[in-house]
Amino acid sequence: MSKAKPAKSTSRKDSPDESDISSLVSQLASKDGIQRSKARAALVEIGKPAVDSLVGALKDRNQTVRWESAKALGQIRDPKSIDALVTALRDKLFDVRWLAAEALAGIGDKSVKPILQALVDYPESEELREGAHHIFHDLVTSQYRDDLKPVIVALADVTFTLDIPIRARKILKAIS
Repeated sequence: MSKAKPAKSTSRKDSPDESDISSLVSQLASKDGIQRSKARAALVEIGKPAVDSLVGALKDRNQTVRWESAKALGQIRDPKSIDALVTALRDKLFDVRWLAAEALAGIGDKSVKPILQALVDYPESEELREGAHHIFHDLVTSQYRDDLKPVIVALADVTFTLDIPIRARKILKAIS
C-alpha cells in the first residue's frame, strides 16, 4: 500500500506565492458577488504580501476590480498603498473614490502629505478635492489637525478653489 501524499496546505497563514495572489486578484472581476467577496476576504487575510497586486488592480479598466481592490486596501491599511489610493481619489467611479478616501483616512496621518501634494499637483480635480475634504475632516485625532484647518475650510468652499494648492503647499512646507 502506498502512502498518500499529505494535502498541500491552503491556509492563508502559509506564505502565499505570487500565483495564489494573482489568482485571487483575477477573481475580483467575477460576475459572482460571492466569489468576489471570498477572494477579497482571502486577499485581506493575506495582508501586506497582497498589497502590490491590489495596488496594480486599482488601475484595472473593470470598475468592479477597482472597487474590490480599494475595499481590500482599506481593510489592510498598509501605508505602501497610499500613493495608489491618492490617485484613486480621482477615479471616474464615485464608489472607488469613496473607498479610497475611507482607506486613506484609516491609514491616518501618513496619508496627509501625499494628499496635500496631490492638491498642489491637481488643483482642478473636483473629485480629489471632495476626497481630501472627507479625509481631512475624518482625521480628527491627527497631529496635523490644526495645520489642516485652512485647507479644510478652502475645500468646503468652492470660492476658495484657487487658494487650495497655495494653502496645501504652505502646510506641506510647515509640516515637512
